[in-house]
This record gives sequence, structure tokens and C-alpha cells, in this order.
Amino acid sequence: MAMSPQSSRGHSKTVMSEINVTPFVDVMLVLLIIFMVTTPLMQQGIEVNLPKTAASGVDLQEDPFVLLINAKGQVKVGDIEIEIDQMKEKLKAIFDIRKNKQIYIQADTKVDYGVVAQAMAEIRAAGIFNINLITIPKD
Repeated sequence: MAMSPQSSRGHSKTVMSEINVTPFVDVMLVLLIIFMVTTPLMQQGIEVNLPKTAASGVDLQEDPFVLLINAKGQVKVGDIEIEIDQMKEKLKAIFDIRKNKQIYIQADTKVDYGVVAQAMAEIRAAGIFNINLITIPKD
């Protein structure tokens, strides 16, 4: 009578078919933490509605409201200079009576980006969310 190799060892050989999920859970927790940290950073910032080339133009009932920022960083509406700190209240008062709730920013190329960003933040704080940048197309 021939003995099988299994019976000669005294125990049966079983294949372990379980998957160790601990490394998988560790990786998923790290990814969860990364997404939790980066998501609020992606939501900050200022949205800008840039003018489109195929747009039909501005509402003809009112002239467009243009905010000028010159090379010195001075903010002007027409010939009147406005301090950035006072811009929120003045824009609220102006846009309460205007039908067209669009504002156009015309900034000099030498203006610091921080000045333009601060002006845009003040415009949004005044409740105006349709902000356009005036640019000159390249030839």
C-alpha cells in the first residue's frame, strides 16, 4: 500500500486565499487626507468672466461700466479716482440703480497683479459677479 505524500507529513496543505487589506486601507486613508487638504485650496480665488469673441456685445440701454487701473495702481471711474478701500460702498451705490450688472476692468500691463486681484475682490464684495477684463487682441 503506497502512502500519499500528504499522509506522510501528517497535515494537509491548504492554500491561503485571503488578501491583506491593511496596506490598501493605509493608502486610502492617505489619499483621503490629501483630498481633504487640497479641496479647500481649489475653492479659493476669484472667478473672472472673460469677454468672448463671438459675443453679441453690451446691452445698448446703458453704457458699459469701465473701471480703469493705471500704471501707478490708481483706480478710476471716468475721471474720478476711487480708493480701493472705498470701492465696495461706491460700487454698491452705483449698481443699485444700474440695470446692467456688468463691470469691465481695463488695467495697464505694468500694474501689479495684486492690485487687480484686490480690485476684483472688492467688486465681488459689492455684489457684482459679472466681471470682464478688457484686452487688445494680438495681431
